[in-house]
Amino acid sequence: MKKTAKNRNILPIHLFIRRMVKYFLIAAAIGMVSLSIGVFGYHWLGHLGWVDSLLNASMILGGMGPVDQLHDADAKIFASFYALFSGVIFLTTVAIFLSPIAHRLLHILHVVDDEED
Repeated sequence: MKKTAKNRNILPIHLFIRRMVKYFLIAAAIGMVSLSIGVFGYHWLGHLGWVDSLLNASMILGGMGPVDQLHDADAKIFASFYALFSGVIFLTTVAIFLSPIAHRLLHILHVVDDEED
């Protein structure tokens, strides 16, 4: 008999927590790479110091907006693309982090695919 989602046992809590930690680390790694792109871009193209670059990249990545005004066209173009990139990355990391919770909830509610029936 083929096991379907309905007759599988739910993952034990200690394994679920391990899965949550794994997905958190993946989301954090994506966030750190994205933050690094912003810091280096603001430093090299925006001619800002490292701390100001970190501040601007963090604020953009978190959805708050820029802090310092940029004067070069290259820096403004970078900031525009980084802001769009950051919006997508923010949503992606939230989805990655929350996916084990959604998966567990679907198992608890016994939601199955129509194709499996």
